[in-house]
Amino acid sequence: MEGLHNPRTRDYVGGALMFLLGMAATVRGTSYGIGNLADMGPGFTPAAIGVILAVTGIAIAFAGQSAGAAASRTSGDAAPQWRGWICIVLGIALFIVCAAYIGLLPATFAIVFVSALGDQRNTVKNAFWLAIAVCVVCVIVFWWGLKIQLPLVHWG
Repeated sequence: MEGLHNPRTRDYVGGALMFLLGMAATVRGTSYGIGNLADMGPGFTPAAIGVILAVTGIAIAFAGQSAGAAASRTSGDAAPQWRGWICIVLGIALFIVCAAYIGLLPATFAIVFVSALGDQRNTVKNAFWLAIAVCVVCVIVFWWGLKIQLPLVHWG
């Protein structure tokens, strides 16, 4: 028995976990009141993200059934990608600290820049320009469009 080293088993387990987490977020989000697209309630975003996560989990589980998906993967003997893990966790931590103390723009830049460096194919220059582009989108969507109450830049 190969257990979780089998790529198909990992797809089933990963898909099931994503589905369960998505359903939990959806159920919890609906308890806050969803509203509608014109007047979104506080539960709209968690419910919507929960549905997307659940559908993605189903898609991952079904992808495990296709013979092509299992054949295209390695046997599970590959070493963990520590650089990616460390950069993503560090990026999230930096986002939390930067958002609390210096604002949305530095927090967004930090999470994207540091997380992008987790991909060994990315260069510092590519990560920088990706972070700048995401900051522009962040300002347009979250600060200007959705009126998020987090200041763009502040000291304190």
